[in-house]
Amino acid sequence: MHFPLIPSTANPTLASQLDDAINNKTKPLGSLGTLERLARQLGLIQETAAVSIDRPAMLVFAGDHGVVAEGISAYPQDVTWQMVENFLAGGAAINVFARQNGCALSIVDAGVKHDFGQRAGLVDRKIAPGTRNFALEPAMSAQQCATALEHGAALVADLPGNVVAFGEMGIGNTTAAAALMHKLAGIPAAECVGAGTGLAPDGILRKQQVIEAAAARHAGVDDPLAVLATFGGFEIAMMTGAMLEAARRRKVLLIDGFIVTSAVLVAARMAPAILDYCVFAHCSDEAGHRRMLDALGAAPLLQLGLRLGEGTGAALALPLLHAAANFLEQMATFASASVSGKSA
Repeated sequence: MHFPLIPSTANPTLASQLDDAINNKTKPLGSLGTLERLARQLGLIQETAAVSIDRPAMLVFAGDHGVVAEGISAYPQDVTWQMVENFLAGGAAINVFARQNGCALSIVDAGVKHDFGQRAGLVDRKIAPGTRNFALEPAMSAQQCATALEHGAALVADLPGNVVAFGEMGIGNTTAAAALMHKLAGIPAAECVGAGTGLAPDGILRKQQVIEAAAARHAGVDDPLAVLATFGGFEIAMMTGAMLEAARRRKVLLIDGFIVTSAVLVAARMAPAILDYCVFAHCSDEAGHRRMLDALGAAPLLQLGLRLGEGTGAALALPLLHAAANFLEQMATFASASVSGKSA
């Protein structure tokens, strides 16, 4: 399928203006550290030195995975739909953190093995009741993958604000994410797998073996879209489409943990310029996330020992985006405050 080109954020003139604006605030040079880098990135994305955080939205994509039949999760598959019910009832961590930070929250059924019916707060974009088992066959058809990408793009097109945060839910999706990492980043499976929802060491080894065997079975699959269809999940594919469209519309992409980052990895292999739009919220405690971030050249904002998913790390990082925008907009300059600058 075809996606429009993502515009580059490279703009030397604006970059110089942003650097001057940041450096002339009433502070020692560089003393706001990562917030200065973030403010500069926001300005380049928004094509202005008057940056803003406007109506941020959190999209949490949910889907089930056929690969759970291989015994790669500490939790049963029913937990996916049960957690979606928890989201809809407002009782999950992401509900708490999204409310706390004024972030609109939408739950997207990308392919959960459950019939929810029409529900307030639930966006029904179900492709199928879960993917197939990629240990035996491709997780989805090329058409299913294309439809998931299209649905994700359409969801973003309807969002009014300039920041999109991404979260996910799906028992088995750390295995899918690790397989995508292994195939697209060329990192050994042993360095991609982790405990997920809480696997013991023998369960982690089992996950590694499943991924290695599946990679051997699908050895000829190399194109990013084909890799996504073969090893991914409906929620990961839908996120990928949403990310590509959000970047095309020059929105800020606020990236959560391991599974969400795997969608970025797919998108970046399709359109490398997307990385200019990504703010990586945190480095999770899921084994492999640091390696995946390094493979993308990403510098996460936080390291809180999180490995929950749901978009929780992204929601927790949202105040830092507000802080970066606010200091650039509201902080006095040396001239306006009649404060002496650094002597030569």
